[in-house]
Amino acid sequence: MRVNTVKYETFDKGAGAPRAGSRLATSLTLAAMSLGYGVVQLDVTIVNTALDAMGKKLGGGVAELQWVVSAYTIAFAAFILTAGALGDRIGAKRVFMAGFAIFTAASLACALSPNAAVLIAARLVQGLAAAILVPNSLALLNHAYVDDRARGRAVAVWAAGASLALTAGPFVGGALITLVGWRAIFLVNLPIGLAGLWLSWRFASETTRAPSREIDLPGQLAAIGALAALAGAIIEAGALGFEHPAVIAALVGAAALAVLFVWRESRAGQPMLPLSLFSHRLFTLTTIVGLLVNIAIYGLIFVLSLYFQRINGLSAWWTGLAFVPMMGAVLPVNLLAPRLAERIGPCPTIVAGACISALGCLGLIRIEAGTSYWAIFAQMIAISGGLGLLVPPLTSTLLGSVEKARSGIAAGVLNATRQTGSVLGVALFGSLVASDAAFMSGLHQALIISAAVLMLAAAVIGLGASTKARAM
Repeated sequence: MRVNTVKYETFDKGAGAPRAGSRLATSLTLAAMSLGYGVVQLDVTIVNTALDAMGKKLGGGVAELQWVVSAYTIAFAAFILTAGALGDRIGAKRVFMAGFAIFTAASLACALSPNAAVLIAARLVQGLAAAILVPNSLALLNHAYVDDRARGRAVAVWAAGASLALTAGPFVGGALITLVGWRAIFLVNLPIGLAGLWLSWRFASETTRAPSREIDLPGQLAAIGALAALAGAIIEAGALGFEHPAVIAALVGAAALAVLFVWRESRAGQPMLPLSLFSHRLFTLTTIVGLLVNIAIYGLIFVLSLYFQRINGLSAWWTGLAFVPMMGAVLPVNLLAPRLAERIGPCPTIVAGACISALGCLGLIRIEAGTSYWAIFAQMIAISGGLGLLVPPLTSTLLGSVEKARSGIAAGVLNATRQTGSVLGVALFGSLVASDAAFMSGLHQALIISAAVLMLAAAVIGLGASTKARAM
């Protein structure tokens, strides 16, 4: 068959080049996929350290900075399910390489942006490319590694690389801004993108195409509109107030588009979001938890970035360093989480992680302008450590709640939901600190809301799972 000959044919792009399907080619495919996921995660955290510098150079207030962050996550959340379907339809390698090319070009556009409006538009395109990269990198890994054990190890490397990029983002961003300027945080993506493109073209083998796989365009448009309208309403409410006609109109539009999206998905032959997945109780519970956790954590990271720079006067370099321990705590706790889940169960582990993060938020309530970094160090570690504890069992529980054949779409739903939470968290918490005069009171409100949302997440999975167990 043609697929097999493509996989095992010898490349003629250079003497001695490894064959597609050989161990070296497979390892280099893993490297390309890791670069793809890594650069996506790098841009989640690296931008936070540049917020103050971008605001000063390009003009605009907190609302514009919220859009710089949210444009990326809105596109990421809204397109990720369709991007996976597109890879199924025309080939994951082709789509992945297109995503890398778009991401690289959009990064260059971000670096060259003359004003905030152009930067926001370029970030939107970057988010679209990120949505393309993540699901198709997993599809190509699944295709490259036939053996289950080898595939598991490859996915672990892929995820660890992303965690490393997430951790390095603030430090790398702070260093680049200090030495070169804020535009350098986007230029650093160019060599990564070119390396990823070359490795993918040279060593990755194409997946089997499924031309019958349909793209749910009406559902996609409704999802984008609903998410953008909701985020826009919350962001602009920080300056205009929730009673402003434009904010009310955006909220009504978001609700109408959300209803339209659900109606469309319930009737589509090949829906973007199969609603039947939510008939699985644990799937529904873990999806809700993923949404709530990202609202709390990523909204708080946005506000803390502004606190360090605008209130405490830290440079981008020191702000980046301030976040390194917080981000660095996630990876080792990620590795411990599966062992704890084996001992006490995945749902109790998720509950424990959410409660630890909530306690960290409550421990920061007394934070004021000029508070010593070391006075809040332990609380920040608790917030990120709790996140690291709950994510692995959350993901495995969600995947285990559905049939194996639907694990890909289930993982896509979790990613989309968590990114939606990030959008809403940044929009909500940013609106609370929109005024410099009310920044500290807004930060205190954000901490209280974060703690409440995390405790709600713990209650959802704890009580929901125990109710299911009693019903069995």
